[in-house]
Amino acid sequence: MNLTLKIWRQKGPQDKGKMVDYKVTDISEHMSFLEMMDVLNEQLTNKGEEPVAFDHDCREGICGMCSMYINGEAHGPDRGVTTCQLHMRMFKDGDTITIEPFRAKAFPVIKDLVVDRSSFDRIQQAGGFISVNTSGNTVDANAIPIDKHAADEAMDAATCIGCGACVASCKNSSAMLFVGAKVSQYALLPQGQVEATDRVKNMVAQMDLEGFGNCTNTGACEVECPKGISLENIARMNREYFSASIKG
Repeated sequence: MNLTLKIWRQKGPQDKGKMVDYKVTDISEHMSFLEMMDVLNEQLTNKGEEPVAFDHDCREGICGMCSMYINGEAHGPDRGVTTCQLHMRMFKDGDTITIEPFRAKAFPVIKDLVVDRSSFDRIQQAGGFISVNTSGNTVDANAIPIDKHAADEAMDAATCIGCGACVASCKNSSAMLFVGAKVSQYALLPQGQVEATDRVKNMVAQMDLEGFGNCTNTGACEVECPKGISLENIARMNREYFSASIKG
């Protein structure tokens, strides 16, 4: 298939960006979206032009680095997949595809389609951990009884890969689905109870400090999330935060 690509090009964080049109030909419907981008970059390189910078790593839907805003949707028109899992059969011959970086104040553009998502790392560092005794007297996790329902919900929350699709799809650039998932995976387990009060307060405070907006309650984050993280995690985070605030 032959396609027209409208791609955001920006040399650096302080430079003014713009949309640039490119033509790509002979694209197979079996290619992944990133493979199509590889074809474009090979063409640009052969012509002596600067290739388009975009993030990628595992190309297996695990790391979340391949985040692109495609035709107005985080990770593109498919559901439950990251950009690297999006295949060109989702598009038609002659289509025009608009490709942008994830846009949010807390995700500043580094170059072209690459954004700085280290704000997520700082939120994790604020409380996304548990204290573990590593002195040699550690307790086997399998020796702690955990309700099956709680274990399943914690695992569901832990599947969040921190790609930022929730932020990109929210008109307020809210990170509450991400933070809710990270709070929930510990709040549901006994190992996470020791720091529970400080965790939620610190992570929410860091989220606000990074410049993320408030939740819109529209649910776009859950729809666009490649891992299907549930809005229930936001509700749980709100309950945890309220409880922590009362405890002081």
